[in-house]
Amino acid sequence: MTTALTLDGVRKLYGAKAAVDGVSLTLEAGKITCLLGPSGCGKSTLLRLIAGLEPLDGGTVSTNHILSGPRSHLPPEQRDIGFVFQDYALFPHMSVEDNVAFGLKRLSPAERQKHALLQLQRVHLADRAKAFPQALSGGEQQRIALARALAREPALVLLDEPFSGLDAHLKAGVRDATLEALRQAGTAALIVTHDAEEALMMADHLALMDQGQILQTGTPQDCYRHPVSLAASRLLGPANPIAVVVAGGKADTVLGSLDAPGLADGPAMAIVRPEALTLTADGTPALVLANRFAGAESWITLRIGGLDLEARMATRASPVVGSQVFITLDPSACTVTRA
Repeated sequence: MTTALTLDGVRKLYGAKAAVDGVSLTLEAGKITCLLGPSGCGKSTLLRLIAGLEPLDGGTVSTNHILSGPRSHLPPEQRDIGFVFQDYALFPHMSVEDNVAFGLKRLSPAERQKHALLQLQRVHLADRAKAFPQALSGGEQQRIALARALAREPALVLLDEPFSGLDAHLKAGVRDATLEALRQAGTAALIVTHDAEEALMMADHLALMDQGQILQTGTPQDCYRHPVSLAASRLLGPANPIAVVVAGGKADTVLGSLDAPGLADGPAMAIVRPEALTLTADGTPALVLANRFAGAESWITLRIGGLDLEARMATRASPVVGSQVFITLDPSACTVTRA
């Protein structure tokens, strides 16, 4: 796989605080990477460093040559990178067509128009070419901003929380259109989000970030099923931590034994996803403390062997508060990490 961009030990300081603290990451051509983390963890700052909008305080950003490093800093306009800002940053005095064509100064006017219309077709908005941004919906503005970023056919596109300003009922359609356009363009993409479900659905690769550092990278499936820490697991959804002791590659819990490959004997942490706990006829006894309706699923609090654990079950089969039930653990929805 061809590497589109490499970050090596990237660091950014604001005073004494490291907003980005030693980040290393590789982006692959034609792949979508989602950078997931809570607000204020350094995600948007990292995008600005990649784009060249801010200088580094350490490390390097490189493609087949150095873009930012100790002795060099290529300005944004000289980087083969497109950027979709969180507020889209469309020019209000320009038509949609002119917004998309803005970065194509090297082409003749006729070629600029032709290329802009091609990009608008890619995001299914060619019929809005003569409109102005203020006449567009939020979803349409997002797609226009994407078309503008793709118009120069960059090797990499950066998208900063591209769906955060959209109503819930619009998100799915705009997200699908964005993915389609990115796939058609064949460019590498780095999408910043704080929405775990969004990241899991969109990404070929995930990068989990907190407090300026990358906690884990990998496929969505690997990051969800095999988190390297409790902090990494919670970025992707609820998790039950259970203190365990590893002995001979195994960790015993109140619900049974779990594999702990590669971990030395001693204290460790079992991370149990809520869907790992299922009702059975003859499993481990549990007391139902709470049952919270959430549509097709219910969130259940269970007390098992002195532990209070959260489970997620189909509402039609969820148990009554105060009842005793029997629970079985699905090891494929659990992992054991260092304590």
